[in-house]
Amino acid sequence: MIIRFLLEILMLVILGYRGWHFGEGWLSYVLVVAFPLTAAVLWGVFRIPNDPKPAPVAIPGVARLLLELLLFGAAVWSLLSLGYPRESIVLAVVVVIHYAVSWDRTGVMLQNKPYNGFAGKKILGMKP
Repeated sequence: MIIRFLLEILMLVILGYRGWHFGEGWLSYVLVVAFPLTAAVLWGVFRIPNDPKPAPVAIPGVARLLLELLLFGAAVWSLLSLGYPRESIVLAVVVVIHYAVSWDRTGVMLQNKPYNGFAGKKILGMKP
């Protein structure tokens, strides 16, 4: 769960960095805020039921998974377009590994069922 949080924060930082380099002058200042803010709003508003807070706008699990992959993909593309090919590959690999390791959440999203917690909690002896 900590890895997921760090990936989300990293995605927002990368999108802000992309925004800074996308525009010139005052537009850089606008985009450095607009790109990550737009991603954060999309991430926070469009959720599947029970993930882990109430969904302001409930969407099917497949749609949420596509939204997440689109935003992480935008971060990977941003790194690549800014001249960081190795870092973009590392980020892409870490994101893929994260979704593979959190198979319980990914599977639930693909089946469009409510998500009831991360399986790692059971492994670590924590209550869900």
